[in-house]
Amino acid sequence: MHSGRFVFSQLMQHLPSKAFRRCVRRYRGDRHIQSFTCLDQFLCLAFAQLTHRESLRDIEVCLRAHRDKLYHMGIRGGMARNTLANANAKRDWRIQADIARALIRIARPLYAGEDLGLELDNTVYALDSSTVDLCLSVFPWALFRSTKSGVKLHTLLDLRGNIPAFVHISEAKLHDVNVLDLLIPEPGAFYVMDRGYVDFQRLYLLNRLGAFFVVRAKSNIKFRRRYSAAADKSKGVRCDQTIVLTGPKTRKRYPQPLRRVSYRDAQSGRRLDFLTNHFAVPADTVAELYRQRWQVELFFKWIKQHLRTKSFFGTSENAVKTQIWNAVAVYALVAIVKKRLDTPADLYTILQILSLTLFEKIPLIQLLTKSERTLDNLRSRNQLNLFD
Repeated sequence: MHSGRFVFSQLMQHLPSKAFRRCVRRYRGDRHIQSFTCLDQFLCLAFAQLTHRESLRDIEVCLRAHRDKLYHMGIRGGMARNTLANANAKRDWRIQADIARALIRIARPLYAGEDLGLELDNTVYALDSSTVDLCLSVFPWALFRSTKSGVKLHTLLDLRGNIPAFVHISEAKLHDVNVLDLLIPEPGAFYVMDRGYVDFQRLYLLNRLGAFFVVRAKSNIKFRRRYSAAADKSKGVRCDQTIVLTGPKTRKRYPQPLRRVSYRDAQSGRRLDFLTNHFAVPADTVAELYRQRWQVELFFKWIKQHLRTKSFFGTSENAVKTQIWNAVAVYALVAIVKKRLDTPADLYTILQILSLTLFEKIPLIQLLTKSERTLDNLRSRNQLNLFD
């Protein structure tokens, strides 16, 4: 029997301790705190994320059932639901945000060599948002519509590894296109976006800063075709044009030529028009880049289904943002462990394994790496063989 660390402790060993302490000092998170530190808060929330706890009482009952193990798991302060609730409500949510960003900075280089399936060396980002619905009577500060509340999770996903490079939590009323003002464009990178991000003044700024974009065009844009390139219709490309905008406002906001690629999806039969400022890549690659944008939708679906971003442990704005950022941090931490241990298991499988084994003393690599087992090893030694 392995007598080393608990699985939870082995997982949290990948948490950058120096960066964590810097984040806490930056916002004075442990000021006047005697027992339940910011690390204790982070570990309790991470435990709740990994084991799918639904409430503060749920967390308290589970952790107190293993009271003698908490010290060895890194939770040194006394665990009580009121203590955790107060920490979520009062301690600055930016501590959790900075911890998540520190983990993201570690995770992204680990996945930099991932294959996109495209002949591109550029970094490719997908930008989108997802609304987290909240109850209006419980979260009145997040008023979205007359009958509901909500916050919006804006994410810039690095498609090499599906690691979020940028996350912003805003009120649900904020229009998606405004998030472009918060980004620092990376020269040479592709930004793939849906129609909600069509703002030619902001897109022109991306172009001036040396970044490329692929965005789905709206049906009402006014343009004039300058010339057309040959289109390979066997790959679904209907036309590949160089255009200039002719609208009274758009031609001033984007005065340079654009590339328009029209593509027909063979499966759905839909015809989609894309705009880009990159004139060198093949037209079918432009369509494939937009297809890759679906990964950010899967990221939102994964976060909402497998981490705690629907039921919250507090009702204040600080508590909600703390929990969402903690979910992003756990996602990045699991992605780091997957790459460092070089396990073929996907993130879903890893989460399912961790949810049942956090209190076990089994080497993490043994849990996550597929090992060949014979049928005899799976049978109990005390079980009779009926076919002898």
